[in-house]
Amino acid sequence: MAGHIDPQLSEHPTSLAAAILTDDNRLIVIVVAVIALAALLVAQRLVRQVLAADEGTDSMKEIAAAVQEGANAYLARQLRTLGVFAVVVFFLLLLLPADGWSERAGRSLFFLVGALFSAATGYFGMRLAVRSNVRVAAAAREATPAEGEPEKDLTAVAHKAMKIAFRTGGVVGMFTVGLGLLGASCVVLVYAEDAPKVLEGFGLGAALIAMFMRVGGGIFTKAADVGADLVGKVEQGIPEDDPRNAATIADNVGDNVGDCAGMAADLFESYAVTLVAALILGTAAFGNFGLAFPLIVPAIGVITAMIGIFAVAPRASDRSGMTAINRGFFISAVISLVLVAVAAYTYLPSTYAELDGVSAEEITSHPGDPRTFALVAVAIGIVLAALIQQLTGYFTETNRRPVRDIGKSALTGPATVVLTGMAIGLESAVYTALLIGLGVYGAFLLGGTSIMLALFAVALAGTGLLTTVGVIVAMDTFGPVSDNAQGIAEMSGDVEGAGAQVLTDLDAVGNTTKAITKGIAIATAVLAAAALFGSYRDAIATAVSDVGAKAGEMGLSLDISQPNNLVGLILGAAVVFLFSGLAINAVSRSAGSVVYEVRRQFREHPGIMDYTEKPEYGRVVDICTKDALRELATPGLLAVLTPIAVGFSLGVGALGSFLAGAIGTGTLMAVFLANSGGAWDNAKKLVEDGHHGGKGSDAHAATVIGDTVGDPFKDTAGPAINPLLKVMNLVALLIAPAVVQFSYGGDANAGVRAVVAVLAIAVIVGAVYVSKRRSVTVDDGGEGGGDGGGSGDGTTKSPDPAVAS
Repeated sequence: MAGHIDPQLSEHPTSLAAAILTDDNRLIVIVVAVIALAALLVAQRLVRQVLAADEGTDSMKEIAAAVQEGANAYLARQLRTLGVFAVVVFFLLLLLPADGWSERAGRSLFFLVGALFSAATGYFGMRLAVRSNVRVAAAAREATPAEGEPEKDLTAVAHKAMKIAFRTGGVVGMFTVGLGLLGASCVVLVYAEDAPKVLEGFGLGAALIAMFMRVGGGIFTKAADVGADLVGKVEQGIPEDDPRNAATIADNVGDNVGDCAGMAADLFESYAVTLVAALILGTAAFGNFGLAFPLIVPAIGVITAMIGIFAVAPRASDRSGMTAINRGFFISAVISLVLVAVAAYTYLPSTYAELDGVSAEEITSHPGDPRTFALVAVAIGIVLAALIQQLTGYFTETNRRPVRDIGKSALTGPATVVLTGMAIGLESAVYTALLIGLGVYGAFLLGGTSIMLALFAVALAGTGLLTTVGVIVAMDTFGPVSDNAQGIAEMSGDVEGAGAQVLTDLDAVGNTTKAITKGIAIATAVLAAAALFGSYRDAIATAVSDVGAKAGEMGLSLDISQPNNLVGLILGAAVVFLFSGLAINAVSRSAGSVVYEVRRQFREHPGIMDYTEKPEYGRVVDICTKDALRELATPGLLAVLTPIAVGFSLGVGALGSFLAGAIGTGTLMAVFLANSGGAWDNAKKLVEDGHHGGKGSDAHAATVIGDTVGDPFKDTAGPAINPLLKVMNLVALLIAPAVVQFSYGGDANAGVRAVVAVLAIAVIVGAVYVSKRRSVTVDDGGEGGGDGGGSGDGTTKSPDPAVAS
């Protein structure tokens, strides 16, 4: 995207207003909306199937109820906090430039709808997960029958437990695709040709809430997990989910608010933002056809997701649970490709000349068939999802060489475990980035000499990837449900022997599925962000013509050789590092508070170890809740305000470079963090299965350290980069007209631009400063008279008030 405004931004072959919603298209969109509603009905059927399963013993029910109570309480408090933020953004969006009041109001209204749908996806996913985990544990318990009962087929028991866990994920998958498609189709039906601009608000609402839920849930879950592991496993030598550990309930709560609620909202916003990009570029590249075809593709994905979810039925011949999951995924992908081919060749015209509003120059330069163009672009996205699924599985599965290498490195201590895991994560990031890059470039080549068509091809590749999202979300939720089931089983002591091994195996598969979904989620972020560059170009071009700016103005050029643009590129890369550091540091601080609280309880209540006293689980839940909500502000402000600071201070050219730097760095960083963390986790599982000395050995202690390092990598910082990229892209898209408008028109406009830039920078600096001032106390409450316990307000007491958080 080099050059000056004239060659870059003047290519504007089709105005967004050129597309109209014809009667035929309106009928198609109505059918799409009906399919979206059908997905919600399928979700309801799956809910009934899951809840019909047995809940197990009274002890298991009691533990599950405590987890449910903690998860519901945390999410309710988080959503109240985010509700205030959403209302503020709603009014700010009304101030941004738009073609008319109706478009402004629609953009703000559907911002709230996107935020509500994103929150609902996470909430309903979490609500079912905390009810199904005990049912998975109860199903596994059947592997160890009571005295006098006949022996049961171990394979059949494992398959039953896995089916319950995956059907739970299927509910979340159906909610994700159903609500995402329903929201987009409603916007198109109501606003017709103005839908792409209104959808910017819908996508921003989904992305913002997802980012906050991902960061907040990630901080909660990993603070509890790290604290529980360090004190329980390393210091006290007790199992991971031993009921004597005060952090175990918080750990299980965290799995749900982080992995279930957070990741469901994350993948929902990926779905929404990719549709936004596809519809914006579709109307510009394909005219009327571009308003409907980007909805047809994910609608096909809804149908194939239903097939894929029900196809995950384990067989006796399967090597592991991943075999059944892979089978469902690939069945879904293949059927999607076939149905998209049918849709493309049925709906789209055979020549570019038949597309509405396409210029004569484009028709001459594209003598091919737009149906083939669309099919190949979608196929690139489907194939990309399949390749990333296999590549991530290779680096994170327990039976593959990378994880086994980490397990071997545990024989020489925790340092080599950390080094080997980081090396594997760095290497895997390169291969994943190459795959994503090849996918983007392959789609780009389909556009030939037209940048608009090339970008639309990238967006269609994103919708192709969306056809697998229903199964992908099911895979992701499967992970925390299996993890929680193992925790409930261990805490209750009612699942032993073969049943416990069934849950251990499911948990290992769940670690792999979570890593896979993170890889695919970042791929959707890159495809959506690359496609949004097209709408960003379009927004700049329109704003430039409105203010009459001259071609080649320094602030408008996208030439990367310009110093201001190069600075923007560096700043984009830097934001990813700062954001990741803040998230990991937040986990470290909160985990420190958990460690001190759990130590205090063991020290002050020695009866905990011999089961004569019960730990105070609620205190740890309270610490994690308050810390997570307190730490939300800084990463959120960073995501929203850095594009504003760069755009208003350096211009829209530097802002485009800023986005490019963030996308490139964010892709590598997110995959590195997710894969290294997943590999460390499964290396721990490998040792716990009896390799290299098994539980209680030095190798086991080393892998526990590796796992605690990887926890905030894979479940907090890594996944949060995905919504970060899309929030920044959407904010840039929304403010681009205002940046151009205030860049020209005299000293008054220049003054407004300077004030906005200074205020944004001041808020960012202040938020980071406040975050850095928080610290973990240095007293463990042993010698010196301090009680070392959590204060109940998310901090930890210290004898010196000056060092208290």
